[in-house]
Amino acid sequence: MVGNSEEDRDGLHQSPLRIPELLYVSVKMENPNLTLSGDLLPHISGSCPSGDPSKALSMERESASVWELSFVVPPNHEALEFKFLLKPKYIDNPCFVEEGPSRVLIGGALQYGDRLALFRLDNDQVLEYRVFVEAKRASPFDLAASWRAYQENFRLSTVRGIPDVSINSEVQTGSENISSVSLELDLEHYIVPSPPVSASSALVYAANMTENPRSLDSGFASISSSTVDGGVPMIDQPETVKFMEVNAPDPAKVYQSPGMVKSQSAGTILPLQKEGDMRGLLVDRGVGVPRLVKSSSSYAFTTNLNLYTDTKNSIPAAAGAVAAAAIADQMLGPKEHRHLAIVMVSLPARGKTYTAAKLTRYLRWLGHNTKHFNVGKYRRLKHGSSQSADFFRADNPEGVEARNEVAKMAFEDMISWMQEGGQVGIFDATNSSKQRRNMLMKLAEGRCKIIFLETICNDVDIIERNIRFKIQQSPDYAEVSDFEAGLRDFKERVANYEKVYETVEEGSYIKMIDMASGHGGQIQVKNISGYLPGRIVCFLVNTHLTPRPILLTRHGESQYNVRGRIGGDSALSEAGELYKKKLAKFVEKRLKSERAACIWTSTLQRTILTAGPIVGFPKIQWRALDEINAGVCDGKTYEEIKKNMPEEYESRNKDKLRYRYPRGESYLDVIQRLEPVIIELERQRAPVVVISHQAVLRALYAYFTDRPLKEIADIEMPLHTIIEIQLGVTGVEEKRYKLMD
Repeated sequence: MVGNSEEDRDGLHQSPLRIPELLYVSVKMENPNLTLSGDLLPHISGSCPSGDPSKALSMERESASVWELSFVVPPNHEALEFKFLLKPKYIDNPCFVEEGPSRVLIGGALQYGDRLALFRLDNDQVLEYRVFVEAKRASPFDLAASWRAYQENFRLSTVRGIPDVSINSEVQTGSENISSVSLELDLEHYIVPSPPVSASSALVYAANMTENPRSLDSGFASISSSTVDGGVPMIDQPETVKFMEVNAPDPAKVYQSPGMVKSQSAGTILPLQKEGDMRGLLVDRGVGVPRLVKSSSSYAFTTNLNLYTDTKNSIPAAAGAVAAAAIADQMLGPKEHRHLAIVMVSLPARGKTYTAAKLTRYLRWLGHNTKHFNVGKYRRLKHGSSQSADFFRADNPEGVEARNEVAKMAFEDMISWMQEGGQVGIFDATNSSKQRRNMLMKLAEGRCKIIFLETICNDVDIIERNIRFKIQQSPDYAEVSDFEAGLRDFKERVANYEKVYETVEEGSYIKMIDMASGHGGQIQVKNISGYLPGRIVCFLVNTHLTPRPILLTRHGESQYNVRGRIGGDSALSEAGELYKKKLAKFVEKRLKSERAACIWTSTLQRTILTAGPIVGFPKIQWRALDEINAGVCDGKTYEEIKKNMPEEYESRNKDKLRYRYPRGESYLDVIQRLEPVIIELERQRAPVVVISHQAVLRALYAYFTDRPLKEIADIEMPLHTIIEIQLGVTGVEEKRYKLMD
């Protein structure tokens, strides 16, 4: 029997499935004379002039003068005969049928396709339309995927009717038994290691993470952001280390005040080959050392705008209002306003350095090239890290001169960095006298705009807590074994500053008065104008030091996640349904004593459904928390984008941060719309659970951990994992819980 042999059966099974491609045909008409054709709508009808015009197919307007109709036919389709007709917009008749013979479409091409479509109107006027036909081969699978995405986009959400703000409500989408799901073990059992992040997000002394001095010496190695145990930064060493001359400070020339303890850390040399060899790497107990090369972050953003020639451009790596304001300031503002110096003013232990670090992190996240210059770091490197309180007396001329010297060094370093393209410098020192501030204003004349930022704290409990933290963490007391002795010395240092402290009254300033607790307080401003200073004021008025956790998690796995499709508004998969129940149990355990906590979601159903089983806390939907808008790529897989839109696929791979989906968003766009979310998260004093999407959570996570903008698009943000960000006076601490594999 034919076809029954083993070979025939194997051949039958191995033959590939062949489905013929189809033709996607687009027919267009163009008439630039909009005055005559404005009220006449183009249609396509059968070739019979007496046919029913009501059955004609309407063409869609593609532009002001172009109309289009598209359809799909087999490549070997029968000849299609048709004519164009014009139907009035407001009445059913008369219709105007094009003159001449019927048009014939064969194999996706028009016979005599270059013929104009002529219409004779009642007043014997003739309208002329140019006709275009384009046919492309399309896979039935691609068409089916497009149709499926089209249907899903128009499918009603399962969470319609749920208010934007709801309290003590549970979303029910079917028969659910939440009580059947439990977290059998303690929450600590679900903790997984967090990925390594920048040291600025760890619990380390904030001044250690500021800019490294460049003016003291140019022959030292740079400090890496990675740290060893104890929070001490590690030396970044190339594979082949070149020896460089290092001049250790001469003890005879280092200033010593009465009763000063000699520093054992400044100028410490690590021999690379043999004892006594004075060539090596300087270690400063984590305080920082001069850099070997200029930081590449000064060039993190480039632009083709050539606004000025005397300094490099300082346009932020941002979109929207931030970019628009920066361009306006560059073109219309005074020369010195191209660069902004925020000069801190306060007594010690008032949260000055912590505030400076937070402001630096915020401005970097917005896209402004910002650096934090801490004068104490310069002082420790120049004059040793164990100066006694006598060094800080106002009636000690040698001490005053030494402190002014390092202040000038730090300020000149900041100005040099600005001239290389830096935008905002945070100058972190007490700057507690008018004489010191006048010195800085003279140094800044014609070079940058200064805004003084004064932090005033009258809460004795907060001051005491800050002082004790300073003794524990500051390199100034790293070699003082007696905690109480260090405490007495530092309080004496504070008293020396209090004797001569002068509050800011000159220039432009922002005063934060008792803002640390988050309970009341006030901000005073004077001579503050412009977009960026305004954003800084808005940020500062909402910041405080109240410890509280922020929990970040993606929605449960969605049906689109299973299919590998991006965007959309699909419901949860089976795994996602299980995760939402486990998440509810987790929140119940983790926040059982936090009655003021709240739950934030996006407006897309997969986050609302994930938050559904959580009860007892207010739930708030934020449009700003919606996933990045994929535009025309919404609902597609990356493989489909690579196949059908190769140029877009390559553009995205080259620069995910700035790549904007056609008719969609970029990561920079997402950051802009998330700024109100960040401001509100800073203002909140109770825990917040944010249930959102991968791109959005990457941007939020990058803010709290001070990750560079260029890394945002590649940050790992796994499903079914909770990232706990603990905010407080000591900085940012991260903990991760994985509830499901």
